[in-house]
Amino acid sequence: MAQAHGIASWFCCGSAWGPCSQAGTGACGTCQSSKNMSAWPKIGTSCNYDGCGRTFVKLSCGSTINVKNDCNGKNLNVVVADCGPNVPRFCGQKAPDCALYAGRIVDLTPAAFSALAPLSQGLLTCVVTTW
Repeated sequence: MAQAHGIASWFCCGSAWGPCSQAGTGACGTCQSSKNMSAWPKIGTSCNYDGCGRTFVKLSCGSTINVKNDCNGKNLNVVVADCGPNVPRFCGQKAPDCALYAGRIVDLTPAAFSALAPLSQGLLTCVVTTW
């Protein structure tokens, strides 16, 4: 079991849902905005967004991770369905909430993000547990 601390954002994928128009189904071909899914920065051999002094655990499409909003304690298991975020582009980024950590480490579908915080917040401080 490993943990990573940082920032989560949200993104659209798959069929139109909520705030999202139709989009691609991600690197794994299964991503859907309406499901509890995520993009992780290190899957397979062609996706590696290590950076900002971080080395991420390599996961496979379909792996389950736990994302915990470190400001309100809510947590959710999500399925890895895409590659991202591009970690080196967001090294110093902080969320507008309790801002405990910097740097984006995971992207969530709108369904997953909204279970942890309002979509309008855009970013949230989180702890991701992989196993």
